Amino acid sequence: MKSEVIAEAARATLDGSIPFPEVVRRLMETGVEYSHVDYVALQTSFYSATGEVIKTPINYEKLPPVANNLDRDALRSAILDSQQNGQPYRDFTERAIKAGVQGYIAFLRGKRVTYWGRDGEQHTEWFPGAKPDNA
Repeated sequence: MKSEVIAEAARATLDGSIPFPEVVRRLMETGVEYSHVDYVALQTSFYSATGEVIKTPINYEKLPPVANNLDRDALRSAILDSQQNGQPYRDFTERAIKAGVQGYIAFLRGKRVTYWGRDGEQHTEWFPGAKPDNA
């Protein structure tokens, strides 16, 4: 994995300068298999198939505390707003945290994101156009 490519993709995600599909493409090209966004620690960890890990900060200020319970409807609404209306990532982050998202893992090869709340409750969202193997 190339740390400079990952750092640039992370920065571009936070400032909204490139769309999600382009971020995924760049990360996969440099060997990232999945990433873990941690809203409590305010960092993202990027993982390769060989076990290499690169961490970058989430440098947003004044984020709300993570809500006690995962509100799947509010989360799904935030996801759809990003996919369909190009919602800025900062806005998505705030809405996800208010919906009770403590963190998520974006499985790039698996084309899905699994979100979880403070009590371990989970929601999996497929990338647009991707389908579960058993569907």
